[in-house]
Amino acid sequence: MIQDYAYLEANQAANTEPLSVSAALALARQTLEQISLCIIGEISDLSDNPRYKAVYFTLADQGAALPCLMWRSSFDRLGVQLKSGMQVEVRGRFSLYAAKGRMQFDVRELNLAGEGRLRAQVAQLAATLRAQGLMDEARKLPLPGPPECLALVTSPRGKAVHDVLRTLKRRFPLMQVLLFGVAVEGKEAASGIIQALKAAESSRAEVIVLVRGGGSYEDLMPFNDEALARTIDSLKKPVVTGIGHEPDTSLADMVASLRASTPTAAAEAVVPDSAELLTVLAARDSALNSGLKRYLERARHQLKTLQHSAVFTQERYLVAQYSLSLEQTAQRLDRAIPAGLLAALAWTRASAQRLRGAGAALFSAHKAVLQHLQPGLIHGGTALTHRYDKAIIQAAASLESLSPLAVLSRGYALAYDKNARILLSADQVEKGDQIQVNLAQGSLKAQVTAIEGTQQ
Repeated sequence: MIQDYAYLEANQAANTEPLSVSAALALARQTLEQISLCIIGEISDLSDNPRYKAVYFTLADQGAALPCLMWRSSFDRLGVQLKSGMQVEVRGRFSLYAAKGRMQFDVRELNLAGEGRLRAQVAQLAATLRAQGLMDEARKLPLPGPPECLALVTSPRGKAVHDVLRTLKRRFPLMQVLLFGVAVEGKEAASGIIQALKAAESSRAEVIVLVRGGGSYEDLMPFNDEALARTIDSLKKPVVTGIGHEPDTSLADMVASLRASTPTAAAEAVVPDSAELLTVLAARDSALNSGLKRYLERARHQLKTLQHSAVFTQERYLVAQYSLSLEQTAQRLDRAIPAGLLAALAWTRASAQRLRGAGAALFSAHKAVLQHLQPGLIHGGTALTHRYDKAIIQAAASLESLSPLAVLSRGYALAYDKNARILLSADQVEKGDQIQVNLAQGSLKAQVTAIEGTQQ
């Protein structure tokens, strides 16, 4: 490029003829379009009209400003929403608009730089967490009533811890505060905060307050850590955040049960103002007293009314309305019971007579049939059993000869051991065993005193 400048200077010195404006600008344009640069600066004067073919903005620093344009097709592919004040890195070439003699930078590539890049990364991560439901209101835990114990996670040396403690003492001095001191800035801050939150969840605290003072966007990056956001979402106790100042919103704020704008506001959101609470209690006490007095007055008036009512002053008042009905019912019963009994007695007598007549007729009819069948039944029964008489006699004789009782009647006996098993051999008992001996008539309980004729 230095050689090009030297060539232009030498050519201009050799040529005494002046150039026209168009020729000079064309020469300048040709030279500028050969320069490709990467520039960093801050966006201002942004013009992003969808009807234009290009997006126009100015890239500036403390000492200079450079008009830039980026064609709409290239800009739409970025997927980035530019705002004034963003720090960006652009890559492209200079161009010259000859009709106006205006120089500008034709941007081919654009990337966020510094804080802008961090914000884009956080925005992308926030979109992912939102799509997974971590920011849904239904997942956020409700805050308890005035808590008895609170866990405060913050730097023990920062201004935030003093703001929170001072606010808690002023608004609700009866509450206990457990301080979990951590670093809230630096590379290891996020992991330390995660450990402190888990420890706070295991404590007796009912609610967790996570705070830090203001700072640059880079200083607040530990609170945009994905692992920290998922930890807050997984806790079983509600988390209230007060991180930075009003414009700052971190991922921790987005997934917390409640996001406050400052540490002081976080403390105010967790506990009520004791003065306001006393005012509310006094109003409720007055309302309860008034309500109780009105209730007692109504009850006293109702009691007086009941004391003078006929129920308590006239003895027969409660039964008077039933007396007439009772007397009428008694009269009807007096008439109905004798008539019913007489009708039932007549029906019973008539039924008995009908039964006696029917029974006699039935007996007479069957008696004749039985008398007619009796000789045949007797003869048939005798003939049926006569042919089996001999077999029955023989079977009876066999049973008699095989019967154990017949054997016992000839002087034999049956011996049983203690388990009621028949003894067939002397080997089945031992001396001292109890045995039972069954005879033809009766049985004996005996004890074995000697064993003879065994195979031992």
